[in-house]
Amino acid sequence: MDDTPGRTPATLHPLRAAARETGFTLSCEERTGNLLAVLAAARPGGRILELGTGVGEGTAWLLSGMDGASSLVTVELDPAVQAVARRQLGADPRVTFAATDGGDWLEAYDGEPFDLVFADTWPGKFTHLGRALELVAPGGTYLIDDLFPQPGWPEDHAASVERLLAELEEREDFRSVRLGWASGLLMAVRSG
Repeated sequence: MDDTPGRTPATLHPLRAAARETGFTLSCEERTGNLLAVLAAARPGGRILELGTGVGEGTAWLLSGMDGASSLVTVELDPAVQAVARRQLGADPRVTFAATDGGDWLEAYDGEPFDLVFADTWPGKFTHLGRALELVAPGGTYLIDDLFPQPGWPEDHAASVERLLAELEEREDFRSVRLGWASGLLMAVRSG
């Protein structure tokens, strides 16, 4: 079976072109993007958090699955990188961009929990994990990617990934599954 997405967001091609122009190489993998769209579609009127906007490919996938009543907050440390996403996707009233450190944002946030949290950067995954998980609503989904070895990983990063996976799988309040495809994913649903 071919697992290449059949339907892609219309904004994906301009975002990819802009990513190439800026030399940004950490964009959302297509199969991960397709899963994001499906997870967003499963939550009509859902509240979604993306940690790590990048140039907005993951954002585009999320928006493509969201209905008109859903909302998305996307957080990125590098305002120049996020500016690409803002230019392509900023007219969509369902998305709010935050250009700040993800850890700082997580610590400062005091609003409602989210139905879907996609942690595509260090904060919310390797740092501030507990805080990110606190922000997942009951029955909500937490998704992380890039768990397979990546170019540029520090030498000891594989051990950090294993510790992260073990910590998530030991939690009594989440039910998780490892997905051995795309860039290596873990999906967890808040059960308690």
